[in-house]
Amino acid sequence: MSKINTLEIRNLTKSFNGRKAVDDVSFSVPENCIFGFIGANGAGKTTTMKMALGLLEADSGEIDICGERVCFGATKTNRLVGYLPDVPEFYNYMRPKEYLRLCGEITGLSDKVIKNRTAELLELVGLADVNRKIGGFSRGMKQRLGMAQALISEPKLLICDEPTSALDPIGRKEILEILTRIKGKTTVVFSTHILSDVERICDAVAVINKGKIVLESTISDLKVKHKSKTITLEFDHEIDSSEILQTLRKDNIIPARCEAADVSIENLFLEVSS
Repeated sequence: MSKINTLEIRNLTKSFNGRKAVDDVSFSVPENCIFGFIGANGAGKTTTMKMALGLLEADSGEIDICGERVCFGATKTNRLVGYLPDVPEFYNYMRPKEYLRLCGEITGLSDKVIKNRTAELLELVGLADVNRKIGGFSRGMKQRLGMAQALISEPKLLICDEPTSALDPIGRKEILEILTRIKGKTTVVFSTHILSDVERICDAVAVINKGKIVLESTISDLKVKHKSKTITLEFDHEIDSSEILQTLRKDNIIPARCEAADVSIENLFLEVSS
């Protein structure tokens, strides 16, 4: 039996002031996978996702979520979707439980479901014992609370827009672990330009560049077709990568031309074309 696609995008186009931000984009996201949507800033990722949420009107093309057509405006498909923007906003005077209760009430959940889901989600994102006001949260804590908010209604599709881009290594690791734990319960579209994050958790990817899809593949196929020798280093605190690279070059552990891995999307294009 073939897998069902949670998200289908066909021939999607969107222009702003005569410039095509999204140019005939088509890709599909299978059910219960983590799908990496990769591109540099300005490549068209956010525009595509906003059209999938019915927040922007497409010039042409179609978007289906779980077999239902997305319509611009008050689209009914949003009952199936959770959304984590790159910078989630909160009522800073609220505490985590209060905020999730408000989100549950807006979604139309019953008191019992809100109570149970709040407890489950705060445990999932590591905030179960946190009872202080959101205004005092770190960036990483806010991202994790935003993840809980996006999952409150048990969506079929979770769209995350650059959820790790402004986090330190520990914060990034926490978000990636949460996404891995929910795999199998919901389909995740994970927008990012950090290639190591994609390789770590994604099953498949689509690469967008200047509004066009230039590559769509499973991670396993990419590794088979374009594998090269790599060295992965992980640290439990922030370090100066230039000093580490200098030491590795000096000791002839890596070639002199080798650079840090997850700097920009151009590295992926270089790998694919080599």
